[in-house]
Amino acid sequence: MSDNAPNPPGIAQPLARYAAWRRAGDLVFLSGIIAVDPAASRIVRGYADIPDEAATLVGRTGEFSSDTKEGPILAQSWYVLDRIRLTIEAAGGQMSDVFKLVQYFKNLDHFPQYSRVRKLFFPGEPPASTVVEVSGMLPTPDILIEVEATAYLPLR
Repeated sequence: MSDNAPNPPGIAQPLARYAAWRRAGDLVFLSGIIAVDPAASRIVRGYADIPDEAATLVGRTGEFSSDTKEGPILAQSWYVLDRIRLTIEAAGGQMSDVFKLVQYFKNLDHFPQYSRVRKLFFPGEPPASTVVEVSGMLPTPDILIEVEATAYLPLR
């Protein structure tokens, strides 16, 4: 098993002592990614915490009641999937190389919103998928989703 490369800025950063990703032959395994930027000590809690273009893309309506209800899961979904994208790219691949996702939800009722965002990152054939509801995730109750990914990146 070979070690992963240094973690460039922008990719998912570990919250503790573990690797963001590891390569094992032609496979790249990503640790579970949550919507937290440890460098800025910031949790993504809504549309204000992601770029405006992304907020519009994932569904910001400008209506307070809708955006307050759906904003947290849509923003966290975008952030997590974007960090997966950046991490896979740092490993030398692209999103189409991801063949397996494991998605942990604090509330399975959020799956339809997440699924809409996931289609933006996987417009073609989606990866194999496991979806699980859990009672909570670290570091705070504000975390609604965690996603881990596995990609096939043949050594060249």
